[in-house]
Amino acid sequence: MIYYENGSPTTALSHDDLRRGLYEALEKLGERQKVLAVPPDYTRLPSRAGELTEIAWGYYDEKLTDILPALGTHTPMTEGQIDHMFGKTPKGLFRDHDWRNDVITLGEVPAEYIRDISEGKVDFSWPAQVNRLLVEGGFDLILSIGQVVPHEVVGMANYNKNILVGTGGSEGINKSHYIGAVYGMERMMGKSDTPVRRVFNYATEKYLKELPIVYVLTVVGVNSEGVQQTYGLFVGDDLEVFDRAARLSLQVNFVMVEKPLKKVIVWLDPTEFKSTWLGNKSIYRTRMAIADRGELIVLAPALKEFGEDKAIDLLIRKYGYFGTDYTLKAVSENQELRNNLGAAAHLIHGSSEGRFSVTYCPGKEAWNLTREEIESVGFHWGDIDEIMQKYDPLRLKEGFNMLDDGEEVYYISSPALGLWAHKDRFA
Repeated sequence: MIYYENGSPTTALSHDDLRRGLYEALEKLGERQKVLAVPPDYTRLPSRAGELTEIAWGYYDEKLTDILPALGTHTPMTEGQIDHMFGKTPKGLFRDHDWRNDVITLGEVPAEYIRDISEGKVDFSWPAQVNRLLVEGGFDLILSIGQVVPHEVVGMANYNKNILVGTGGSEGINKSHYIGAVYGMERMMGKSDTPVRRVFNYATEKYLKELPIVYVLTVVGVNSEGVQQTYGLFVGDDLEVFDRAARLSLQVNFVMVEKPLKKVIVWLDPTEFKSTWLGNKSIYRTRMAIADRGELIVLAPALKEFGEDKAIDLLIRKYGYFGTDYTLKAVSENQELRNNLGAAAHLIHGSSEGRFSVTYCPGKEAWNLTREEIESVGFHWGDIDEIMQKYDPLRLKEGFNMLDDGEEVYYISSPALGLWAHKDRFA
């Protein structure tokens, strides 16, 4: 059922609004004795999940005994990140998710089902894996907290993805990403009913029923003034709460541009984006809007690595972003990629398939990725000082900009909070 909902394309929720809404939902749930919170990590800072986790801790106090950030394959959070994102929430409550070792397989989604929903593109079963704390912790409430927004792997982020990927294991993460990649990310982004979501829903129906999970979902976007705005808060324990949040997200996070974009400038906030593993959202979320032979310029002052996971970083450096056919051939010929299908999926997602160019502009510190490294994986390199002198984020507004020399560019300050497309490429 749905315990709370408040959202519309004109809603702007404050911290107090979030607190009142979550408290109302928690009151309806009744008394709980041992609570686990599963928020996203620092890479989802704009989600307001940090505030909501702190609010939940304020409500339950010592009964909220554990917080397990849904890291997926990301690196554990630092103390500074925890302080920034989760406020006064005690750091002693936080646990690290080990996606390679600390998981339990609850059951399998059969291969014939996956073969059917993927139109025969993949033929393997999928393990429903979660961190063992969810099963063995003795919780009578698990609060899965996060943001619904268009997503490259599953279509629309969050809901059961937060559990099955965010606290999932290597096989489940790798295979789910690969299903989406070979099915086609452009066929899925911005849609709540996709092959990957169906896999998660199957696993939820069959294997998560015994876990007391309640989903706390936000919808956050960038408004016409270029300011982040919280449009909705939805709390519930089934698919309906996700569907309602997803419908609102599509209204506020999706932009159908009036014409294909010839040049797109994307800013990657240095507090959030330090890898192409995350920074390639600039590619994923804009690819359906960019014109053939168009150009994407990514301003990435904090870019220091390709993959946050060291093993994945090495695979990206070795194989690069050279398109679907190249990557599928590499998968067929190399066991190391077959053992890490999530990395293979990422290589497909991060390629423009030669349709438009991608220029990364990293900072110039000793720890930033170099020109040689950027170009070795298939991207162009740009001098960030020269590029920012011409395309200054402080002077650009969200969307279309006409420069003094008559050049038209399209600017995006927060690629993770949206999806952009032209009607010719959005079915």
